[in-house]
Amino acid sequence: MLNPKSKIQNSNLKSNNIRHRSYYFSIEVILFAKKLKDKKVFYFIIDQLLRAATSIGANLIEAKGSGSKREFARCLQIALKSANETKYWLCLIRDSKLYTEPHLNILLAEATEISNMIGSSLLTIRGKNKF
Repeated sequence: MLNPKSKIQNSNLKSNNIRHRSYYFSIEVILFAKKLKDKKVFYFIIDQLLRAATSIGANLIEAKGSGSKREFARCLQIALKSANETKYWLCLIRDSKLYTEPHLNILLAEATEISNMIGSSLLTIRGKNKF
């Protein structure tokens, strides 16, 4: 069941601040992973999911402190790769049918939105023809 205070399930709390959203997304993935910790089949997948999901926000924070446009774009690109990897692991869990609660689909939708936001930022920074 979803955490009633979940930041990502309440559309009123959705923000255009990608760093804010990725932070709360990481928390939700951690809480989700905690539910699956007793299922041995998920050990490797959960480890990879946690690494990818928390990497999104970490790279966005690193981008904020970058010293050049190129370095900023590089950090965003890594964050986008992590967001896409996160979607992969969530889809793998979903399609294995070993976990079917709605929380999984909410996480997948949020990962997709975050990925789209990062991708849009990269297109803006690099120019649509260079990406």
